[in-house]
Amino acid sequence: MNKSKLWTKNFITIALANLFVALSFYLLMTTMAVFAIEQFHASESKAGLAASIFIIGALLSRLFAGKYIEVVGRRNMLFGSLLLFFIATLLYFPVASLNLLLLVRFIHGVAFGVANTALSTIAMDMIPNDRRGEGTGYYSLSATGATAVGPFLGLFISQHAAPKMIFVACTLFTVVSIFILLFTKIPQATITMAQLEEMKRGFKLQDFFERKALPISIVMIFMGIAYSGIVSFINSYAIDIDLVESGSLFFIIYAVFLFLSRPFTGRLLDAKGDNIVIYPALIIFSLSLLLLSQVHHAFVFLLCGALIALGFGTMMSSAQAIAIKLSPKHRVGLATSTFFICLDGGMGIGPFLIGMIVPHVGYRGMYIALAILVFLSIYLYYFLHGKKGTIAQQQSPAAS
Repeated sequence: MNKSKLWTKNFITIALANLFVALSFYLLMTTMAVFAIEQFHASESKAGLAASIFIIGALLSRLFAGKYIEVVGRRNMLFGSLLLFFIATLLYFPVASLNLLLLVRFIHGVAFGVANTALSTIAMDMIPNDRRGEGTGYYSLSATGATAVGPFLGLFISQHAAPKMIFVACTLFTVVSIFILLFTKIPQATITMAQLEEMKRGFKLQDFFERKALPISIVMIFMGIAYSGIVSFINSYAIDIDLVESGSLFFIIYAVFLFLSRPFTGRLLDAKGDNIVIYPALIIFSLSLLLLSQVHHAFVFLLCGALIALGFGTMMSSAQAIAIKLSPKHRVGLATSTFFICLDGGMGIGPFLIGMIVPHVGYRGMYIALAILVFLSIYLYYFLHGKKGTIAQQQSPAAS
C-alpha cells in the first residue's frame, strides 16, 4: 500500500519557519544573562530572570493560544504573533534599563508561545495519520537544529561582534520566517459551529487543556525537569570535571544523533505502536544520566550526548505524536499547547529545583537523582498510557 504524502511544499515551509523562530529563541536564551550583566550590571538572579521570564511569557500565552487558535483562525493567529515577535525583537535595540529589558523579554516570550503553538498546530494537521510519528519527528528536527546552531551562533557573535548584533541576527531570522510563510497555504480546521461556540465560551480547566493529551503530557513534565539538568548545568559540570572543550561539542553531538535517529524512531512508532519506542527511550535516557554522573573522559562525555538524544530526543517527538494522535482533530491546537505547557513547565521549574540540591550532592549526585527520576517515570508512563497500548494490542486481530 502506498504511503500518504508527507513532504509537501507547505510542510517544508512551516518547518523552515519554525527553524528560524527557534533560532531566535535559543540565540537569545544563551546570551541574555550575560548581556544583562554586562549592559546593566544585573545580579546573577536578575540576569537569570532576564533569560527565564521569556519562558514565563510563553507558558502563559500557550494557555490561551491553544484554546482560541480555531476561534481567531490559524492564519490570523500565526501572522499576528509573528508581527508581535518582530516588534519585540526591534524593542531590544532602544532598551536602556534592566526593567525595560525584562518587559521586552516577557512580551517576546508571549509572542513566541503563540507563534510556536500556531506553527506546531498547523504542521501537525499537515501530517497524515498513518505517518504521525515519522512526520512529528521530522518537524521537530527544525527546532533540534536550532538547539545546536543557536547557542553556537550566540557564542560566536558575543566573541566577535558588538552585543546588539545578536538582535540584528534575530530580526533577520524573524523577517525570513514571515517571508517564507507568505508562500505557505495554511489549512483551517474542519469544525462545526457548535464546537466553535464551545471553544469561545468555556473557562473550565478542560477548556485550556486537552484531556486526551494530558496523560502523556504529564510524563513530559518529569522529562522536562530531567532535561533541564542538561541544558542549565552541563557547561558548569564540564568545567567542574575539567572537560570544557567537550562541553562545547555536547549539543552538536546531541543534534547529530537526533538527525540520524528521528526517521527510524518515527517510522517504528507508526508501524509497531507507542510502547516499543517509549520504553526503550525512557530506559536509555535514565542510563545516559547515570553514565553522565560517572564521566571522567571526553569520549564518554560526548557518548552521553548521543545517548540523551536517543533517549530524551526520541521521547519528546514520540510523546508529541501520541498527544496529537489521541486528540480530536478540531482540538489539535489545544493538544499542542497542552503538550508544550507541560514540557516547558518542567524545564522552567527544573533549574530551580535542581539548583536546590546541587549544593548538597554535587553535580554527579544531581545526575544520579535525575536518572532515578526518569527511571521512576517508566512506571508513571505505564499507568497513564502504556498499559492502554498493551491492552489494545492484545485485543487487536493481529495480536490474536
